[in-house]
Order: sequence, then C-alpha cells, then structure tokens
Amino acid sequence: MPEFLDALSNLINGKILIAALIPIGLIFTIWSRGVQFRLFGSMFSVLGQGFQHETDQPSSFQALALSVAGRVGGGNIAGVAAALALGGPGAIFWMWIVGLVGMATSYFECTIAQLYKQKEPNGDFRGGPAYYIKHGLGKKLGKGAPVLGFVYSLLLLVTFGFAFICFQSFATTSSIDSAFGAPRMWSGIALAVLVSFVIFGGVRRIANVAEVIVPIMAVFYALLGLYVLVTHLPQIPGALSTIVTSAFGLNEAVAGGMGAAIMMGVNRGLFSNEAGLGSAPNVAAAAYVEHPAQQGMVQSLSVFIDTIIMCTVTALIIILSTQNYIGVDDEVQGVLTQLALADHIGGWAEYFIAFALFLFAFSSIMYSYYLGENAVDYYIPDNKMAVNIYRVIVVGFVLLGATIQLADVLSFSDLTMGLLAIVNLFAVALLFPIGLRVMRDFDGQRKAGVTIPIFDPEKFSDLEIDKAAWQLDERPDGPANT
Repeated sequence: MPEFLDALSNLINGKILIAALIPIGLIFTIWSRGVQFRLFGSMFSVLGQGFQHETDQPSSFQALALSVAGRVGGGNIAGVAAALALGGPGAIFWMWIVGLVGMATSYFECTIAQLYKQKEPNGDFRGGPAYYIKHGLGKKLGKGAPVLGFVYSLLLLVTFGFAFICFQSFATTSSIDSAFGAPRMWSGIALAVLVSFVIFGGVRRIANVAEVIVPIMAVFYALLGLYVLVTHLPQIPGALSTIVTSAFGLNEAVAGGMGAAIMMGVNRGLFSNEAGLGSAPNVAAAAYVEHPAQQGMVQSLSVFIDTIIMCTVTALIIILSTQNYIGVDDEVQGVLTQLALADHIGGWAEYFIAFALFLFAFSSIMYSYYLGENAVDYYIPDNKMAVNIYRVIVVGFVLLGATIQLADVLSFSDLTMGLLAIVNLFAVALLFPIGLRVMRDFDGQRKAGVTIPIFDPEKFSDLEIDKAAWQLDERPDGPANT
C-alpha cells in the first residue's frame, strides 16, 4: 500500500500538477493583463487601508499575517532544504516560476473566496473553496457541486488539520533538539500548551496573535538573511547561475536532473506558497474588505513575500554555506538551514533558527488549525462541541508530530495536497470568468477616481452570493468615496 500511495503521489505531483499549475497561472496572468505585476504597487496601499478602520472581523492585514504564518515557516526553512536535497539548486528556479504565476492564481482564488463568503450569526465570515464550489458552481455542476465541496473540505481537514500540523511540529522539535539537546517530546508538549491557549480562543485570538508574531519574526529572519547575502556579495552571482543552469539540466547535481528539479520545485513551491491549493482563500474570506479584489491583491502579495523573498533567502543561505545539501537524509534536512547559518555567522545562529522556527511553526499550526476548523464548520455549521473536539484532536497531532519521522509526514501530505490542488484548480478555472468580472469592476472604479472601490452586490445579483456579507450601510467607509 505505501508503494501504491507513493506512485499515486508521484503521478499527481510529478505530472498532473506540473501540467496544470503553471499553465493555469499563465492563463490567469495573460487574461488579467498581468494583474500581479500591474497592481503590485497598489497591493501595499490596499494593505495599509486595513489599518484605517475598526471592525469585529479580521482586517486585511490580519488575514495576510495569518496566511503568511502558514506560508512562512517550515515550508521556507525545512521545505526549501528538502527541495535542494531532492531536486538540487534548479528546484529553486521552478519555485520562483510557481511563485510568480501563482501570484495571479492566488489573486483570483482569494477574490472569488471573498465574493462567495457567508456571514455567520455571530457576525464572523466563513468562506473558501468549499463555499465557492457549492454556491458558485451549482448551475454548472448541479448536485455535483455540494459533493465536490464536501470532498474538498475532507481533503482540507486531512492535509492541514492533521498532516501539516504534524510536519510543523516535527520541524520545530527537531530544530530545538539539534540546538539545545532538548528531547522532542518535551518541546512538543510546550508547543501543544501554547497552541491550546490560542486556538481555544477562536479565530479572533488567532488573528491577533499572528498579527504580532509573524511580522516580527519574518523581518528578523529576512534581516539575518540579508546580512549573510551582503557579506557574500561576490559569491551571489555564481549561486544564482547555479540555480538557473541546474533548472534546465545544464549543471545536473542530482539523479533525475531537470525532471527532479521541476518536480521538487513545483511540489515544494506549492507546499511553501500554497497558490492554487485553496488554503489561503479560507483565511482571505474571513477578512473585512470593501471589495473582494482588495483581498485578492493582499494575498497575491503574500505569495511574493513567501517565495520570491523568504525562500530565495533560505536557498542562498544554504547554497553559499559549506554544508553538503545534495541527497542528505531526512534528519539533516530538518536542521540544514540552521547548520548553514551557523557556518556564516557562528553557532549562535542555530539557537536563533530554533527559536524562529518555533514561533513560525507555532503560527503555522494556528493557521492550519483554522483551515481544519473551517472544514469542520462546513460539515457541522455553528456546532461548538464539534469545534472543541477538533481542537483537542489538533493538540494530539502536535504531540504526534514530535515523535514521528519527516518522510512519513511528507509522503502522506504530498498526496493529499496534490488532490487538494487539483480540486481547487478545477473550481477556480471554471469560476475564472466571474473572477475577471470582479477584477474589472474594481479596475473600473479606480479609473473613475474612486479611492477605495466599494463592492455593490446588486451588480452581481445573478450570482448566489450572501448579500448580508456586503451590507453597504454597515461599512465604516460608507457606500462610496471619491
């Protein structure tokens, strides 16, 4: 059975996703006139608007922080190390490609998630692929839409609610064990206690904690990486050249050459930035915004931060070190980044990475938990007992991750993640014309001189959207502004 699952995972991640992920992202990029590039500067101003009003729902920035919490962490530290070990330097180039075209994919999946979000009795928003599949594809798929939404939620629960929580716990406890010699189980218990405190406080406590932790640790890690790059400026062109040439098999470093680089680049790129996976839309839908396209822009920026900045910094730190990274085993992969940093700036870096990874993994687990909670709520709406049972299970999986091996987690999560991406990409491709319609409504208002475009649900009355989530008179900024 394990051999069958590995073969199925290789088929999905090595062929089907490669044939779908990049082409779909390119189509989205072309048809939207490069939305991720032409609106890149505006992404920062839209993000800043999230600080200008107070609402009970998470702001754009909090949603960004929570999604970055999931993307930045194990995927950027342990995930990049795994990509280099199994795919060689060329895998990083394909991670870049996945990230750049994935910015467009993330824009549309998160815009569509905002469009179809639902307002709950307590005032919170819920949404994501299961919701836009159910409410957006009903006319095209008929009774198949709720079934596909059910399948997606199940995959979301298994992948994030269980498998990814184990992965983050493994990466954290392994790092602490390497740096301090602390038994993995004890650090796993400490992590479980912290996770319990936050997740039992609900999504608003999760968003509040992520808003503080993620920016601080991301900036500190980026500054540390920048220091390494500045002190190795002469070697950077050679490292970048190695990445590009290895991507096309011109400087083969691993068995499989170009094929291994592409497969690991796409796979680890998707694992890291999650563009097209459908995970970020769950968080994007929870945010308060005046127009769905605003959160699409913010989440597109999140992919850029993750892949083009954070993953590149990690990759160069490892490549520029004296550490051998090709073909190393799972145990070394888990601590490769901190060993490489120790080469550059001394042994204290190992302690810093252990601490940083602990906080990153802590926030990533909160993110993964929220996605699992979203799936539970989709099955059993507004059921506090079901949510509390799930919270207890999550704490158990944090402890489980402190005892298992990385290969066991990755092989299982790779398979479910691939299936998750296929279902979501299928749905987003069918809903792409609606996403374009929302984008053009936003662009049209901006061209007309509206500073902050406002979404009018009456313009989209032909769609099955929850108008209660878009009540103009409840918005602090009013129905229009020029």
